[in-house]
Amino acid sequence: MTGFAASAALALASALALGTTPATTHSTAPDPLARYHHQHLDWKSCVLGPDDDTGKDLEKAGARCADVTVPLDYADPNGRTVTVAVSRIRATDTAHRVGALLLNSGGPGGQTIGDPPWVRAAMKDVGKRYDVVGVDPRFVGRSTALDCHWPTGSGIRGPGRDRAGFDRSTAFAEKLARDCRKYEGDVLPYATTRNTARDMDVIRAALGERRISYLGYSYGSYLGEVYATMFPRRTDRVVLDGVADPARYSPRLLRGSEPANRHALRDWATWAAARDTTYGLGRTRDAVLAAVDRIQAAAERAPLRVGAYRVDDGVVPMVVFSGLSQDDDAAYGAFAQGVRDLRDAADGRTVTPSAWLADTLGFMLTGSESAYGSVQMSILCGDVAAPRDPRTYWRDVQTARAQDPLFGPVTNNIGPCAFWEPPRERPTVIRDDVPALLVNATGDPRTVYEGARAVHRGWPSSRLVTLRGADQHAVFGVYGSDCVDATVNTYLATGRLPGADVTCAASPH
Repeated sequence: MTGFAASAALALASALALGTTPATTHSTAPDPLARYHHQHLDWKSCVLGPDDDTGKDLEKAGARCADVTVPLDYADPNGRTVTVAVSRIRATDTAHRVGALLLNSGGPGGQTIGDPPWVRAAMKDVGKRYDVVGVDPRFVGRSTALDCHWPTGSGIRGPGRDRAGFDRSTAFAEKLARDCRKYEGDVLPYATTRNTARDMDVIRAALGERRISYLGYSYGSYLGEVYATMFPRRTDRVVLDGVADPARYSPRLLRGSEPANRHALRDWATWAAARDTTYGLGRTRDAVLAAVDRIQAAAERAPLRVGAYRVDDGVVPMVVFSGLSQDDDAAYGAFAQGVRDLRDAADGRTVTPSAWLADTLGFMLTGSESAYGSVQMSILCGDVAAPRDPRTYWRDVQTARAQDPLFGPVTNNIGPCAFWEPPRERPTVIRDDVPALLVNATGDPRTVYEGARAVHRGWPSSRLVTLRGADQHAVFGVYGSDCVDATVNTYLATGRLPGADVTCAASPH
């Protein structure tokens, strides 16, 4: 999920390579994608207009932008095409140039075209040896759009407290799926991780690279796993940060994350209790947690009025979930202000939401980020099928509620994928023989640490960098760990994985 922001679901998948490995240099067969591989890219200014802050930041960093043409359907390369927007900061140390480093910061549905400046800065001196390339994947951001005109930026909701609430969430999920068929039905079958990986290989060829290096965060780690499986001869140095476990990848990939989110909530509550004079949520961890429970209980009785928004018991858990991904004082403080606003609304006070809470509620309760949610669910649903019987979800919700009444119902609830057309391709079986550096925090509430350990155990050619003691999602260049950043940069500089796994300590608050 990057930015790394307000949405909950990242994503991952699994599927058989189906003949997608590139032909060797000895093959004389014609290349059906030749016109895409050899296309001329028109590099131009990244600034789209006077209010384009992303473009201005890219231009300030020396980036240029281009559109790469790719087939909508790789089984019909002479048919309809779409464009994929890319940005590039070129290597300045050309004598020691490694190649191109492609980026993906998660989602699915997250824009990455604006990321090269901060990633280049995180890479320090080694950044000068790479062309750092940001990619808005197909249907995202500046690429050909996919938008189902949803009234929300997320297809994820809590089911409420009872069967009536679950039935409302089921109807909501079914309507979101129906809107996608109505507005984007002709392209939905092609919104998949495998097609995004195929696009990456077209980008590689269009850039004139024999191989590419890759840095993927969150869902981007799953995309990297799929790319390395489909195009193993085309990868150089691979860093996967916030590691998605392909065995868990599905539209229900948040199931099992409840303990990590509960742990992150408790750690935040301890932090907030130590700052009761600032936030007034309680002087002990339990008092702060009780305030969160009181908010949910009030929302179950009647929607809370927060500014122009009505926040019901299906949305409150999503707000809490959204506040738990970054382990730093700024993120903790913004979340604490939001919880204080919700607490005041639960107590019947008139509330003007803080900036973070206003952004989160705008994401959840308006169509301002419809395109993000539309792409996210389209890829999740297009990668792996979900159960279709609502009774399955209702049973799981009730079981999970007994274990964790706040998070369990959300992570087990029904979503739009229950009403989606079946995927066109089989899930990808991830190969385990491509060298890769895996990075994960022990308290990551999105891509949980046990998933990273499972990937590492099944991937003998990988090394795992552990940030111990942080409830952090996405580490390299984001969290501020000199130990993690130095380990990643050494690998990017030398191409040699550490001789053993690396453990780094979290920074104290």
